[in-house]
Amino acid sequence: MTSTYPNCTIKKHKDIWNHLNNETRYFIITGGRGSGKSFEVGRFSSILSFENSHKILFTRQTMTSAHLSIIPEFQEKIELLGLKDAFDITRNEINNKVSGSQIIFRGLKTSSGDQTANLKSLQGIDTWILDEAEELIDETTFDKINLSIRQKGIHNRIILILNPATKEHWIYKRFFESKGVDAGFTGVKGDTTYIHTTYLDNIDNLDESFLDEIERIKLSNPIKFKHVIEGSWIEKAEGVVFDNWRFGDFNPDGLQVIYGQDYGFSIDPTTLISVAIDQKKKRIYVKEHLYKPKLSTAQIGYINLETCGKSLIVADSAEPRLIDELYRIGCNIVGAEKGAGSISLGISLLLDYEIIVEPNSQNIAKELNNFIYADKTSKLYIDAFNHTIDPLRYVVTYVLGKSTGIEIR
Repeated sequence: MTSTYPNCTIKKHKDIWNHLNNETRYFIITGGRGSGKSFEVGRFSSILSFENSHKILFTRQTMTSAHLSIIPEFQEKIELLGLKDAFDITRNEINNKVSGSQIIFRGLKTSSGDQTANLKSLQGIDTWILDEAEELIDETTFDKINLSIRQKGIHNRIILILNPATKEHWIYKRFFESKGVDAGFTGVKGDTTYIHTTYLDNIDNLDESFLDEIERIKLSNPIKFKHVIEGSWIEKAEGVVFDNWRFGDFNPDGLQVIYGQDYGFSIDPTTLISVAIDQKKKRIYVKEHLYKPKLSTAQIGYINLETCGKSLIVADSAEPRLIDELYRIGCNIVGAEKGAGSISLGISLLLDYEIIVEPNSQNIAKELNNFIYADKTSKLYIDAFNHTIDPLRYVVTYVLGKSTGIEIR
């Protein structure tokens, strides 16, 4: 594509336009609030559609009514470019009448919770724009769509627009950590172009009251300013459930050690942790022993026997057949108590103690830093970063639950 940038005096936005013209496959566009990143990508895709026969897919994690939300934003960009008559706009698509190119709008998550069902019928996509990419926590969904962008003889682009989340997010690990790229970098490395902007790059287009609010946040909450406004990656998620933990030695000192176990297979890991509860000092000691997917029953049984011996294991009761097989192998294992309120009960018990995490138990630390409320008022929790937290909850409920009135098997 050789189109020139529409009239604009902001250099960094011209950089976005110019960078999107290069031949890399991936474009990672990061920045804080008010940085103009989504606006510029929208303008770019509108101009790109004047090339013949492009098929551009624009997605967000949820997009229930594109005609009420995102399409009006695109209409605004098209009108600013003076190109309104060139497009035919429907509820879910924008069609370029000059070139025949399409911009198709879809949500990744349907009301049924199926992440990709409404994308299966899409064929011939050469440009995929994932807006608010930090909301996609499932890398497998990304890979499914990414691997379908493979049109021959045309530049295939994958454009991710995001406000950086925590450093445990797969986007950071895949595109920054594994490639040795610093956060905030603008430039090209390998098959990836990185573009980072802040409100300062877009300051001429921002309202004075918005800039006043930014200054207030900068003074009153420097951490929030760095993350939300400047677009920095952070170590701990906002809205994290557990802030009552620290690293320390696994030091049971005569306390009973009980093991907790959760099961996964193809993607989710099978985990095994040891837990010691000091009820007098209100401390819970926890240590990680296993965090690995794709394990057979025989492999799990061997690891359990080698690690736990005859010590008790409290395991995910959603897998009763697996628990029975492990019991027959020789594991001292019982299913965890589940049912209405069991998750909230276990978490409330954990929040009543100081949690001491053995320093090498990095997956436990990662999950404690990223297990967040979906709705704090309703005590709803995100179903992610819980593969060690769930077995910790199983053990704590097994040991302490009787005092709450819950029946423990």
